[in-house]
Amino acid sequence: MEQNLRGAQAPGRGFASPHRLAVSAAFLANGFLIGSWAPQIPVLAERLALSKSVLGLLILTFGVGAVIAMPIVGRMIAAGGSRRPMLGCGVLLAFGLQAIALAPGLPLVALAVLFTGAMAGGMDVAMNANAVSLERRLPRAIMSSCHGFWSLGGLFGAGTGGWIIARLGAAEHAALVGLVTLALVTGWVRRGLDDHHAPSAGGIPGEGMETAAAALVSGRAGVLRAVVVGLFALFAMIPEGAVLDWGGVYLQDELDAGTTVTGFAFAAFSLTMASFRFAGDAVRGRLGAVVTARVCSLAAALGLIVAALSPTIELALCGFALMGVGISNMVPIAFSAAGNLPGLKPGIGISVVTTLGYSGTLLAPSLIGVIAEHTGFTPVFLTLACFLLVTFACARIIGVADRITGDA
Repeated sequence: MEQNLRGAQAPGRGFASPHRLAVSAAFLANGFLIGSWAPQIPVLAERLALSKSVLGLLILTFGVGAVIAMPIVGRMIAAGGSRRPMLGCGVLLAFGLQAIALAPGLPLVALAVLFTGAMAGGMDVAMNANAVSLERRLPRAIMSSCHGFWSLGGLFGAGTGGWIIARLGAAEHAALVGLVTLALVTGWVRRGLDDHHAPSAGGIPGEGMETAAAALVSGRAGVLRAVVVGLFALFAMIPEGAVLDWGGVYLQDELDAGTTVTGFAFAAFSLTMASFRFAGDAVRGRLGAVVTARVCSLAAALGLIVAALSPTIELALCGFALMGVGISNMVPIAFSAAGNLPGLKPGIGISVVTTLGYSGTLLAPSLIGVIAEHTGFTPVFLTLACFLLVTFACARIIGVADRITGDA
């Protein structure tokens, strides 16, 4: 019976199956719009004559919207599957950047930013849950390559946005981004796997009967496990956010890099991260989630230490690039683990992990800036390298990520 159920639910095992392409398109669209938001920020600041502190609050508002939406969408996924929230949030997200670019004053801009962040965060939970549901029906992992598509979208959005804004204008850029996002969502994301009736990672419906008390205990234990996995993601995402937000400032302030070179910290880190995410599924399939996470943790920690202690710009960039290699697959593996926790539906587990992880990236950058102002970035980066040594030591907690094949 178990084999028949698995065969009936298998959605196609090729890389180019419609469900695989759909979830990849969701990650690509989400990353593209978020990447396109970055070049809009300085234009928005100039248009509304915003101070740095107000602009910082607006950027924080984007993240607050995401964190608010994540648990709400998680409950929606638990009740009705991930495909509809993924599609609905994706369609609404396509209009977010236009709303920001066209809003006439600060109050409406703030609402537009909050809305866009909420749709981006909600879609993030839904597309990761959909990827987990699909991953458990395939003979190999796909989560790292899904996040690779997100990275590609972000790089393309951020890389082309400034050029388009300079030639067409901010409103026109926002409209173009919306059209591309909407085309990806309505063209491909709507074909995503319908996992409404998919069982949780605890097993197949009908295999055993739990009492209400036992189910409650199991659910609480599942949430606790999700919190632990979320802390693993948090410890990986804080160093990632530190490099993205402060890597360029570190090169400029402490290694005397010119303006042109400061952007290379983000580029070196992001390019290696995107590249190795596409290789991550094969590595994880060969080594397993725990060993892969440990290797990645050591690589990321070593890269951050090299960057922090580097006497030259070139060596620091090599350190950031090595860190990108390490960070590349840590969060995807944590999301796979969140979607496979026993006794917990994938949407709930992923919403807990994403909320914890992204909450840290919201609060950490400002705290890092305050500390670095008094100590410099070298002690901060070395401390964050210790975070990655913690993920190395605790990697066993995400071993459940390997429970993907045939569990559906």
